[in-house]
Formats: sequence, C-alpha cells, structure tokens
Amino acid sequence: MSGPGDGHRGPAWAEAFLEMMSVERAAARNTLTAYARDLADAAGFLAGRGGDLSSAAAGDIEAYFTDLGVRGLSPATASRRRAAVRQFYRFVLGEGWRADDPSRRVEAPKKGRSLPKVLSRAEVDRLIAAAAARDGQDGADGAGGLRLACMVELAYASGLRISELTSLTLAALARDPAYLIVKGKGGKERLAPLNAAARAAVKAYLEVRPGFLPKGDPKTGLGANPWLFPSRGKGGRLTPRRFAQLLDEAAADAGIDPARVSPHVLRHAFATHLLEGGADLRVVQTLLGHADIGTTQIYTHVASDRLAEVVASKHPLARKRAKEA
Repeated sequence: MSGPGDGHRGPAWAEAFLEMMSVERAAARNTLTAYARDLADAAGFLAGRGGDLSSAAAGDIEAYFTDLGVRGLSPATASRRRAAVRQFYRFVLGEGWRADDPSRRVEAPKKGRSLPKVLSRAEVDRLIAAAAARDGQDGADGAGGLRLACMVELAYASGLRISELTSLTLAALARDPAYLIVKGKGGKERLAPLNAAARAAVKAYLEVRPGFLPKGDPKTGLGANPWLFPSRGKGGRLTPRRFAQLLDEAAADAGIDPARVSPHVLRHAFATHLLEGGADLRVVQTLLGHADIGTTQIYTHVASDRLAEVVASKHPLARKRAKEA
C-alpha cells in the first residue's frame, strides 16, 4: 500500500500526521514541535539501520525503544518519544498506508510517575523579592526587576504555563482585571484568577513597559506591539527561554538552588499550595486546565507529604518524642 510522496514516504507520512494533529485535534504549537522532533529522532535512528519510518519492522521499533532507554534521556522524554511513534503508526494504519503497526507489540519499560518539584511559600516569597531586586541588562532604574517580579507573580497567582504567560497581550491586563481568560492546550479557554499582589505587580510593571519596546515601535495605536512582555528580539516578545534564564538568576540571588526552580515549578507551587490550603481537587483541575483529574491528583501526594513533614516537625508530641529518642 502506498501513501503520499512515494520514494520519500517517511517524511511525507510524518508531515501528514502532524497536519492531522494540528487540524483535527487542535494540538498546541509546542506539542506539534515536540512531536516533529520526536519523529525526526526516530527517523534518524532508523536511517542508521538502513530504513525509515515507512519501512520499519517491529524489530526496528523495538531496537529504537531500547536505544531510548540507554541514552540517558529523562524518563518523561523517552516516554513521550515512544508515545509519538505509537500515535504515528496508529495514524498510518488508519490511513491504510501500512497493513501493520510495527510499534503495537513492543513493550515499553514501566515508568513510575515522579512527584513534581515544589517550592515552599517562604521560598516563593524569597524568589519574588529577589526578582524585584534584579536589574541591569533587561532594564534601567529597576525596570528589569519590575518585569521579572510581575511574571513570577502572575505565574504563581494563576498557575499559568510558560507558553501562556509569554503569550499574554497588553489588552488582556490593561484594565486591571480580577481574572484572565487563558487559551491553553488544544485551544481550550479557562479562567485564571489574579490576586491583589499579582495585580499590583502588573500595575507597577505597566509603568515601565514602554522601555522594553523595540526601538521605533509606536507605544499606542496602529502597529503597536501587542504583547504584555515585549522584547527587542525577532519575535517581538520575551521568550520562554529568556524567562527561564532570568528565573534561574533570581533563584540564585534568593539562595535557592536554580535546579529546583523553573517556570513550571511555579505552576506546581500554585497547585500544591491551593490543595494545602484546603481547595477542592476539581477546582484545582479547572484552574490548571487539566483534561484528566488524574493529572491533578499527583499534587495531592505532594501536599500530603508536605503536611506530614509539618506535623512531624511542629506538633508538640512529635517534638517531645524526637527529644526522647
């Protein structure tokens, strides 16, 4: 059976698969980029064995899955690459371009779900203070600190993904809203709350925002930069990578190991601290934009572990027994 682009069927099939994910399943841009990278990785491995995605046999896919396990990749990355290959071959089978699915009978190593990294409330406070104190390359007279503190406050107050944070428009926050309407994965919209601290941080940042606009850009009106966090870079807005770099620097200033801090860790802290405060799991699921409550449930384990630590260290009987031991 043949598919599009005979002679170069592997790349053509991969392109068709990504188009289907985009059009029919409304996959986010980051998801599509990750899938394209995963399929390119598989294609590169198969090329080394004299084949490609269109001609791979079950033994080739088994060898690829085994190779993922010995490369030193994180379990999450290896798991995602296996999932991308499996979805690709299900699509190819459904289109009738192959009569078999070479990934179907290949067993993947079982992966335990690791608990997310979480900062304590005190550490978040220190991180925000350190962010606000930063200055230098990214703005004069404290502007860089105001921008970074605003981004940290927004991420922590609303549980935003980094892509959602850096995609915020000026119009979305120009009128001091109590919540944001965020378009998340799959184009689904949700409400994201803004607390008083986040709103105050936004107000302070908006005073200095013009200093981050590309030179020559109008500040208002037709042709004005629409992004809340503009940049003089090619894309016109601050990139997720640059935010992560600034966050690492602020973590070091706050005396927190940068390895424990990332934009996504702020989202983890948002969810865990809500649950510690007694929030309903379904409410947290809605605020995070999770389709499956099982994804949200992992935060209950983190919150339970942290509460157990507090009881063990702060409860009078626990302290008394520790002294007696």
